[in-house]
Amino acid sequence: MRIPLSWLREYAAVPADATAEDVMAELVKVGLEEEDVHRPTDELKGPVVVGQVLSLVKEPQSNGKTINWCEVRVVPEGEVQTLTGDGIDPSGVQGIVCGAHNFVEGDKVVVTLPGAVLPGDFRISPRKTYGHVSAGMIASVRELGIGDDHDGILVLSTLGLDPEVGTDAMELLGLYDEAAEINVTPDRGYCFSIRGVAREYAHATGTDFTDPAGAVVVPQAKDAGYPVRLEDSAPIYGRPGCDRFVARTVRGVDPSRPTPPWMSARLRLAGIRSISLVVDISNYVMLELGQPLHFYDLDRLSGDIVVRRAAAGEKLRTLDDRERTLDAEDLLITDASGPIGIAGVMGGAATEVSDGTRNVLIESAHFEEVGIGRSRRRHRLPSEASKRFERGVDWNVADVAAQRAVELLLDLAGGTADDAVTDVGQAPAPRVIDLASDFPARLIGRDFTDEQIRGTLTDLGATVDTVDGGYRVTAPSWRTDLETREDLSEEIIRLVGYDTIPSTLPVAPPGRGLTRLQQQRRRLLNALAGAGLTEVLSYPFVSAHANAVFGTPDEGAPAASVKLANPLSAELGYLRRSILPGLVELAKRNSSRGFRDLALFEAGAVFLPGAAMGTESIPPLGIRPDDEVLDALYAGIPDQPLTIAALFTGHETTPSAGVVPRSWDWADAIDVVQLMGRITGVDVVVRQGSHQAFHPGRTAEFSLRSGEVLGYAGELHPKLIAAQDLPARTVALEINADLLFDAAADVIVARPLSTYPPATQDVALVVESGVVAGDVLETLREGAGELLEDVSLFDVYTGQGIGEGRKSLAFALRFRAPDRTLTADEASAARDAAVALAAERFGAVQR
Repeated sequence: MRIPLSWLREYAAVPADATAEDVMAELVKVGLEEEDVHRPTDELKGPVVVGQVLSLVKEPQSNGKTINWCEVRVVPEGEVQTLTGDGIDPSGVQGIVCGAHNFVEGDKVVVTLPGAVLPGDFRISPRKTYGHVSAGMIASVRELGIGDDHDGILVLSTLGLDPEVGTDAMELLGLYDEAAEINVTPDRGYCFSIRGVAREYAHATGTDFTDPAGAVVVPQAKDAGYPVRLEDSAPIYGRPGCDRFVARTVRGVDPSRPTPPWMSARLRLAGIRSISLVVDISNYVMLELGQPLHFYDLDRLSGDIVVRRAAAGEKLRTLDDRERTLDAEDLLITDASGPIGIAGVMGGAATEVSDGTRNVLIESAHFEEVGIGRSRRRHRLPSEASKRFERGVDWNVADVAAQRAVELLLDLAGGTADDAVTDVGQAPAPRVIDLASDFPARLIGRDFTDEQIRGTLTDLGATVDTVDGGYRVTAPSWRTDLETREDLSEEIIRLVGYDTIPSTLPVAPPGRGLTRLQQQRRRLLNALAGAGLTEVLSYPFVSAHANAVFGTPDEGAPAASVKLANPLSAELGYLRRSILPGLVELAKRNSSRGFRDLALFEAGAVFLPGAAMGTESIPPLGIRPDDEVLDALYAGIPDQPLTIAALFTGHETTPSAGVVPRSWDWADAIDVVQLMGRITGVDVVVRQGSHQAFHPGRTAEFSLRSGEVLGYAGELHPKLIAAQDLPARTVALEINADLLFDAAADVIVARPLSTYPPATQDVALVVESGVVAGDVLETLREGAGELLEDVSLFDVYTGQGIGEGRKSLAFALRFRAPDRTLTADEASAARDAAVALAAERFGAVQR
């Protein structure tokens, strides 16, 4: 909402020297957010004056264009020019070349003199053109930045003005005014008006407020005016769609009269384009009082106006010249010809006010909020009217706004107003709220005096009565957001001042800190970041196909998913069973922008529904459900284990002089999982695995010693990489972190470092080709006993000398004792024990 300061000063005590920044600083105190400042003088600088064309000579040019060589007086006749500078003629008569042809000798125009700056940083200076030195410019509204018309220059008589020559044109056109733009939250709809903002400014500064609605005298209706019927017989949202409709008639208006500069300047600063006098008046009253109006061409109406819901198949051509198919929920304004407007959203083209309109019917109505908002979204028709109606409009201001519009029409457009007034509908019951005297203090955390409570609520416009133990508050009609005692308490502290709330740091109870799970998670994520991976956050919404591919290891296996009732898009209609689809999308986006060397990881929940999903009934509010109901609710919630996934593309390092970058491969993904095991103190078992999203021959499966599967790592499937347009050999991993943390030791005890030298021995074992090398390695570890410090596989050989269907696995074993130097016999005995166990389990034969 943009607030022209000259307008605000009419109803609030804004100092004459206050700037838009000063006004916003005050409004911030009462919870309104500052947005921007709009100041025409930031782009338009003088001297810009009223001039009168003394002579005009048309001069055809060789390019086919005809220019006007003009002499323009810019100071009153008989006076001397007081301005100085290059191109300023001391006589007060400027020679100017002008290409427009919509003015004649004697017309008064706006002249930008040398030294002026127009919007777009267009600087005015004497220039030689078409054989003359043009010292200035006769300006159009577009060049002045006050309109879009560029068919000709601005002739002041078309605005109904006859100012004295030499008058400051910027002051004449209201260009010294400025506007403060604020952000209005959805619950503060009354601030979409000068009336509402002026009241808030008075609250912020403790100064007087003059209600513009109070200055309008609404005449007593002598007769019923234009017939209107409210026929919303079956309210959809709990209240009638229209509960008040005021109609006033003004006849004999002259729509050709210009909008006065003061009104068009205020509308322009408020962000609304000046269209025509009649339309501008409706917008002006809406901005001033917050009540949207609609003007009908009375001569185009036929029969009674009826407010009703749409019928199936009805259509309406709206003011934007689009034919719209109406919904049964749409509230319509109709006459005998059918729909003439979508209530509170946009009027119809058939009854639009035009240049030929002579008789006007003014609609000032009050509509139910939810229905207006749904119609606006349904037809994608945002409007200034709907923006106010769907946030709540003061029921009591409808007749005031209609009378204000009548007065402006009579004053500016002529005509006469009918004495008859239409005012149908029934006032809603005032909202009454009981407020215990100690409730604000208990809610806010500071004490309030009776004077503060009563005074602030009274300043809001509420009626406050004392009752036993507190207050009975009748909310003002313009505050549709005040419904509960919490709302009243918030208003009390808002006006008293948020800065008066004491700042108290909570004292941490002794002996508490991060939980075991929090410590483990923090330690693990820090380790991943320290290893060079970048943590990211992706959306948990995925497609059914993504869940089917990533959410289960076996192709075609059922993958039950949580379907969203209101998805952001039809393609992303499910909650994820795996984090990898989100990482894939992030990698694709980065790769498309040239960032191809990536090491990304994310920790988050996945959603694995069980047999039950949701619950058939929701328990009532305000009552704690019993344990049985809570158990049923929890049973319907999907399992949500914490999962950690990572994805690698491109190279480990960037290319540089003398450095050949290494590509990420499956071994890096396995190393990251093993790092996670070391950080948490969990012995992670690695073996070859299979997963439909991973390469059939380059996939590792991770599990606990108990056999529970932790997750998978390796290269993504080549077909998936091609379908997703990822770099070749993209590597990924995904681990169930909850299982990892459950298996983690509470305390990780570091092994003491032995100062004695190690004894190393190698062994090569021939086994069947189907035997998993990891199983043989674990067997060697088990058989070697406590003296074994480390064992690793360093070679796999198949071919000549081994035999068909067999392979040779070479292992390096490192032995060390904590208290002595091992002899060769001790190391050999431990090695032989390990080989013997491998022979027993796998038929391994030492080469």
